[in-house]
Amino acid sequence: MDFNIAVLAGDGIGPEIVEQAIKVLKAVGVKYKHNFNFTEALVGATAIDQVGDPFPEETFQLCMNSDAVLFGAIGDPKYDNDPKAKVRPEQGLLAMRKKLGLYANIRPVTTFPSLIHKSPLRKDLVEGADFVVIRELTGGIYFGDKGRSEDLNTAFDTCVYTRFEVERILELGFEYAAKRDKRLTVVDKANVLATSRLWRETAQDMTPAHPEIEVDYMFVDNAAMQIIQWPKKFDVMVTENMFGDILSDEASVITGSLGLLPSASVGIHTSVFEPIHGSYPQATGKDIANPLATVLSAAMLLELALDLSDEAQAIRSVVDRSMIEGVVTEDISEEKAYHTSEVGDWLAANL
Repeated sequence: MDFNIAVLAGDGIGPEIVEQAIKVLKAVGVKYKHNFNFTEALVGATAIDQVGDPFPEETFQLCMNSDAVLFGAIGDPKYDNDPKAKVRPEQGLLAMRKKLGLYANIRPVTTFPSLIHKSPLRKDLVEGADFVVIRELTGGIYFGDKGRSEDLNTAFDTCVYTRFEVERILELGFEYAAKRDKRLTVVDKANVLATSRLWRETAQDMTPAHPEIEVDYMFVDNAAMQIIQWPKKFDVMVTENMFGDILSDEASVITGSLGLLPSASVGIHTSVFEPIHGSYPQATGKDIANPLATVLSAAMLLELALDLSDEAQAIRSVVDRSMIEGVVTEDISEEKAYHTSEVGDWLAANL
């Protein structure tokens, strides 16, 4: 079968790690008789530098006309260190989410037996942890009205949610829970925030329609503690934009490396698949960045966007082998550290 994949490598290590995922996808194509057509486009700081827009119209149109989007990372120190910059790489990410209708970010949090000792948590706490964080992506404080007073001494950010937005993401949470262990945790701050009370009320209204799902509610500060204390107690967690941003990053470190976890952003139009980590500018061009999260994001792309479950599992299996056999980059290596490109070559050759 033929599939069209938009490639938005972005900034920093983005091009290096995406290149390895493409190697693996091409190997999948050969093995399973698929043809993946990859088309590159600008996003982030690279796009600002070249055309002045972090998410150009041409990139948007390519995404809309593709079966899926493989995304690397965005961010550059020259913008990070300039709080007065009018145009920023992160604006491209927000624009992509809004224009593509990417209302849900899905982050699986799993541990790898061969790397369990790399986790900052005790083995007995983290071994077997396997849950999914579903984060609302297009509402909340990141998209609400914001501004500064004329004297710049006062600032505000507004958090707004509609019932429709909350119902949409909660329904996805129920669907995921039904496919897994049938447990859903709704995370909010309903004791303080009006938007969180809307979330909790909406979840309570929807629960009777899903009698097979065990639903519990947790304040975000308590959830932050319990992810560390009892990560194995969670199955599917659903929450609003900013809470999900923080909690999913917190949860990611229990695996032992940010370079291991993929994510998917799904919604109304084309879905986007990306590693959870950032652009890691310190490693740019050094061929040392861990490509496994991006490769596993490619596996999610095959499964969720293209309905190629066997092909996705083949990628996950070869990634497991690479870790067992020690064909990994310096962030998780025990003895020899392989280069980014060497890991990609090994994965493609052994698929």
